[in-house]
Amino acid sequence: MSTATTAIKAKQRPGDRVFSGSAVFAGTMILVTLAAVAVFLIVQSVPALIADHEDASILTDNFWNYVGPLLFGTVWAAALALLMAIPVSIGIALFISHYAPRRLASVLGYIVDLLAAVPSVVFGLWGIGVLAPAVQPVYSWLVDNLGWFPLFAGPVSGTGRTILTAGLVLAVMVLPIMTAICREVFLQTPVLHEEAALALGATRWEMIRTAVLPFGRSGIISASVLGLGRALGETMAVAMVLSVANVITFQLFTSENPGTIPANIALTFPEAYGLNINVLIATGLILFIVTFAVNAIARWIVSRRKEFSGAN
Repeated sequence: MSTATTAIKAKQRPGDRVFSGSAVFAGTMILVTLAAVAVFLIVQSVPALIADHEDASILTDNFWNYVGPLLFGTVWAAALALLMAIPVSIGIALFISHYAPRRLASVLGYIVDLLAAVPSVVFGLWGIGVLAPAVQPVYSWLVDNLGWFPLFAGPVSGTGRTILTAGLVLAVMVLPIMTAICREVFLQTPVLHEEAALALGATRWEMIRTAVLPFGRSGIISASVLGLGRALGETMAVAMVLSVANVITFQLFTSENPGTIPANIALTFPEAYGLNINVLIATGLILFIVTFAVNAIARWIVSRRKEFSGAN
C-alpha cells in the first residue's frame, strides 16, 4: 500500500505574482528582441546576398567576395588579441587571487573592473596617438631582422597603424572581462585541494599548476571565448587604429591590412544608399551569426562547470 504524498503549495501574495510575471516578461523580451533582430537582418540581407557590382556600388564583384576579406580581418584581429590577452589575463588573475596581499588584491580587483568601463573610443585614441607611434620602430626592427618570416615580411608601415596594433588595442580591451572571470574561477578552487598539494611538499607554483589551473580550465576557456566575442564586435577602436586596404594577408606590419566588419559598417554606412545599405546589413548578419555562435559555445562551456555559480 503506497502512501500518496500531497504537495504543499505556498499561497502566493499579490507582490509574488507581480514579481513572477515581471521576471517572466523580462526573460521573454530577451528572446523576442533577439528574434526581431535576426528577422530584420535576414529580411534586409536577402537582396544583398544575390546582388553584384552593377546593383551596389560598394561591391567589386559579388557579396561573398566583398565580405570575405572583412570576415577574415575580423577573425584575424580577434585571434591576435586573444593570443596576447590569454596569458596576461591568467597571470593577472593568479597574482590577484594567490600572490598579492589582501589589500593590494582588493585594489587591483577594483581597477580591473573599472577598466572594463573605459569607452572604446578612448582606447582608439590611445592606440592611434600613443601606441602606434611607439611600436613603429619595433616593427621596423623586426622587418629588417626577421623579414624572412612570412608574418614579419615588409614593407613596414610608416605609421604603425597595422593589424597587429589593432590586435594590441583589442587585447587591452578584452583583458578586464577575461581577468575577472579567471580570478573568480581561481578563487573558487577548493581550499582542501590547495592545502593537500602544499602538505605534500609542493611549492606555490606547483600547487597552482596541479590544483588551481586544472580546476579553472573550463573557466579559462569560457573567459577566452567571451573575450573573443568582445573582440569580434569591437568597432570604433579598430576603425580609428587600422589602416585598411581590404585584402586577405597574414602580414602583421604592412600598411595594407584586412578590414573588419564592424569598422567597415561604421565607416561606410553614413554615405551608403540604396542597395549598399542592404550589403552592409548583410555583413552585419554574418557578424551576428559568428558572434552568436561564439557566445553560445562560451555559455555551453561555462554551464558545464556548476561550481562556477556566477554564470549559472
